[in-house]
Amino acid sequence: MPQPPRKRPHYQAKKTWKQGGGPRPGGGNPGYSGPKRPAPRRDGPEQGWDQVAGWYDKLVGDRGSDYHRNVILPAAMRLLAPAPGEKILDLCCGQGVLIPLLLEAKAAKVTGVDASPRLIESAQRRFGPDPRIDLVVADACVPGSWADGSHDAAACIMAVHDVPDLPAMARQVAASLKPGGRFVAVFMHPCFRIPQQAHWGWDEGRKLQFRRVDRYGVPQEIPIVTHPGQGGGDTTTFYHRPVGDVLTAFGQAGLGVTVCEELYSHRRSQPGPRAKGENRAVKEFPVFMAISCVKR
Repeated sequence: MPQPPRKRPHYQAKKTWKQGGGPRPGGGNPGYSGPKRPAPRRDGPEQGWDQVAGWYDKLVGDRGSDYHRNVILPAAMRLLAPAPGEKILDLCCGQGVLIPLLLEAKAAKVTGVDASPRLIESAQRRFGPDPRIDLVVADACVPGSWADGSHDAAACIMAVHDVPDLPAMARQVAASLKPGGRFVAVFMHPCFRIPQQAHWGWDEGRKLQFRRVDRYGVPQEIPIVTHPGQGGGDTTTFYHRPVGDVLTAFGQAGLGVTVCEELYSHRRSQPGPRAKGENRAVKEFPVFMAISCVKR
């Protein structure tokens, strides 16, 4: 889940990318009414996506986006392969879209960590005082009590590109795991899904849809308008990094990459003159990247 947008005093963007229904996890079981819920545990500064938490909660809903249900979560669960009785960390958990799946897999304990108090509160409303769930307000880039070496596995779903200091986050992931512990991350594909810098194009002569990438090799901080058309101008930051930088951050933290998968869209075009070319492109250009690591 996205971590706190941090102001860069010397950074100015000429334009922003408007985020609509793009994936960011959220979910659970709404409508719970029961015993008074304990306050979320706070581990580090209270900062995060609070300014847009209400909008985001409504956008994602209770089951996650279409991409979550059909691509992101199935891949995450397959790679993570949680076993009954394990203790699992859901880092940058937001409203907790992954948590029900981990509980269905009979995890003994799930710790959800996110920098946004409001998103953690949303998760609490969904899950209630379940003794198997511990929800923590904390910055994933800062050492905290949750990074205690006690977890069998950890996951970070759609947040690698929202974290300002990826090497620091990778070190905290490693610190949270037992030796031999597993880590899975799913994130926007660094090569083909770069806001403002990657675009679809159409070659009429060849009846071919292509992907144009304007910039890739230089890390970028890209401001994103979180609810276009509604005014207010709230933005978060997308941190683009080349693939090598992402894999190196985890490798240098002591997380050996064992699997790297590129995930493609399940969507298909409506019948029309461009449908064949568009459907071919969907199978050629991945939307997400998934990596599986083991703590050395």
